[in-house]
Amino acid sequence: MSPTQPLRILFTGYAPVHFLCFRPLYERLIEMPNVEVFVSGGLRTKTDSGYLYDEKGLYAPLNIHKDQILSVDEIQNQDFDVLFSAHTKLIMPRSVKKKIQIFHGISYRNKSIRPENMGCDYYFLIGPYQHRSFIKAGLLEENDPRAIEVGFMKTDRLVNGQLNKSAIMQQMGFKEERPLVIFAPTGAKRNAMELHGEDLIQRLSATNKYNVLVKPHDHPKNKKISWFEYLKQYETEHCKVSNELDVIPQLYIADLLISDASSVVNEYSLLDRPIVFIDTPTLIEKAADAKNSMLDLDTWGRKGGMVVDDLAHLEETIDYSLAHSSEKSDIRKAMAEDFFYNPGHATDVAMDWLKENIFKG
Repeated sequence: MSPTQPLRILFTGYAPVHFLCFRPLYERLIEMPNVEVFVSGGLRTKTDSGYLYDEKGLYAPLNIHKDQILSVDEIQNQDFDVLFSAHTKLIMPRSVKKKIQIFHGISYRNKSIRPENMGCDYYFLIGPYQHRSFIKAGLLEENDPRAIEVGFMKTDRLVNGQLNKSAIMQQMGFKEERPLVIFAPTGAKRNAMELHGEDLIQRLSATNKYNVLVKPHDHPKNKKISWFEYLKQYETEHCKVSNELDVIPQLYIADLLISDASSVVNEYSLLDRPIVFIDTPTLIEKAADAKNSMLDLDTWGRKGGMVVDDLAHLEETIDYSLAHSSEKSDIRKAMAEDFFYNPGHATDVAMDWLKENIFKG
């Protein structure tokens, strides 16, 4: 990189969670001298001729300066030094020297472990489990120079002391006298929200025992209904539907997580708190039948929590889990160790690697 020519960095994605996985690094990069950072892609709509991308719809709510936001058409005429992406099918500029995959999570469905994801120069791997899975699938070799053991930058704040529970509770409109239960399902079709969402929320509210925080997925595969809007009818003093884009602060304040096959389960394991899985057998069956499936219920799967296959047992399962919060602690701690490199300082590791391998060139 010439002293007079800035390093041009581009991030592309199509969902808020994609950029949120990059944001810790973005906040460091924009402070660097002689570095320009841009974003592109956008909320996407499928048409007969391909995807349409709304770049402002994605990045404006994330407080990205308008001068940094480029349309997909604009990047077709521009060149960059580094492209970061957190999803599989990259949105590409005219040219780029290095492509780096940072991923947007890891669940027992292992959707990132597939041949379509192998078009990058480097992979900022989330943890040992993901690393082994890529090798097992024959997509990376042992000691592959493309595999960089970074961790998951998005989750640094869960464990590095940066978050304040009281402040977040106040922002969300909750008082702290009740245990807070968060319901955060995956976005795949046949998820727990589609199958049981309304019934689950009504049951939790009817107990009059919990603060309930509902976090719909930010880009569900089934777009026939906007859960953010539809579920507003169930809001009360003790039940809130969150349209906050970043789930991390919400996980931080939760005493218990209810989910299904979402990667937030593994992120939550860093906090070593109780987890309840809503059984979604059809979702799991479809994941097992998918091309190049790497579904893995055997290694960790749902071992870190209790599984509910009938909502009639939901309340008693939550109460038992809260009362015996240490029961699966050893499993959750082992999960977190296997899922995440460098918890709490993955962004530091990423920056050190970039300074050593990209910025000094």
